[in-house]
Amino acid sequence: MTTIEDATSALQKVLDAGSNKNVIELDWIKNVRVTIPRIIVTLSLPSFANSQRDRIVQEVRKYLLDFEDIEDVQIEIDNNLSKTESRTESNGPVLQQIEGIRHIIAVSSGKGGVGKSTIAVNLACSLAKLGLKTGLLDADIYGPNTPSMMGVTEQNPKVTEGTGNDQRLIPINKYGISLVSMGFLIEEGQPVIWRGPMLNSIIRQFLYQVEWNNLDFLVIDLPPGTGDAQISLSQSVPISGAIIVTTPQQVSLQDARRGLAMFKQLGVPLLGIVENMSVFIPPDMPRKKYEIFGKGGGKILSAENDLPLLAQIPIEIPLVDESNKGIPISISQPKKETSVEFTKLAQLIKNQFVDK
Repeated sequence: MTTIEDATSALQKVLDAGSNKNVIELDWIKNVRVTIPRIIVTLSLPSFANSQRDRIVQEVRKYLLDFEDIEDVQIEIDNNLSKTESRTESNGPVLQQIEGIRHIIAVSSGKGGVGKSTIAVNLACSLAKLGLKTGLLDADIYGPNTPSMMGVTEQNPKVTEGTGNDQRLIPINKYGISLVSMGFLIEEGQPVIWRGPMLNSIIRQFLYQVEWNNLDFLVIDLPPGTGDAQISLSQSVPISGAIIVTTPQQVSLQDARRGLAMFKQLGVPLLGIVENMSVFIPPDMPRKKYEIFGKGGGKILSAENDLPLLAQIPIEIPLVDESNKGIPISISQPKKETSVEFTKLAQLIKNQFVDK
């Protein structure tokens, strides 16, 4: 006859994709009850593990149904929301400072494909090169690309001791950057299909349940558009400033205007505009510059909104090649014009917040 001990032992085969620890060790399975021919368990995942829920549920059923005398497995889901989170949901936004983080910089764009993640990654690396303790939060829940850009796709963040919401993610450290990304918590190719409440929960988890350890700057790579992630972030923490990324194309400006309007409506300070893909610099003729995506878009957007044009980032072949290798160009080739522009951008941010 199957016992609670037998069921618990079987469940040790179900592993967290991030830490590689089992669900019993992490205390994600509670209240194992065996009433032949049924086993009832409670699944209590911290928010950062919710993306694995379907897989974990399937594996729990599989291993428990392997027992000959078990015909049914009932899994109860504990939403695991803290009292603070529930109160915030019902009473409206309450901005809560993240202990140990001095400044939060959000990097946003109105549309995908403008190189927003490239800007966020290289800005973070450039800030770190200036001697500033820097973190990078990949909050692009639906397209988490920073692990690939930073060359850490094979690494998994560890989880601190404790249970449930007392646990903390320990960021991956690379190039002096403390990195957390949704990409660490989902299997390759797995889609993230979440509605607002769950998205809000994971954003708060990434902010408050990570061992950030005293940062000068936390750079946040937001998903494109003006959706739940941007609103959740803006209504959770005091953002020091947002950077809007665009390209010179008119269609990019149309979407960037929506992003600007959203941050203004949410009361988030705007630092300025970064025009990416400003010109193409061919490797065999470095003095030549080709405006393959048009020109003037960044200047138009900055003039319309009385905001500074913080940087105009060119396209260079090493920017693509090095990114494919998991090495940001600001690290691999600091003398390239692209890297120099990122350094200038980081220095502007440093001057505004640190060197006042």
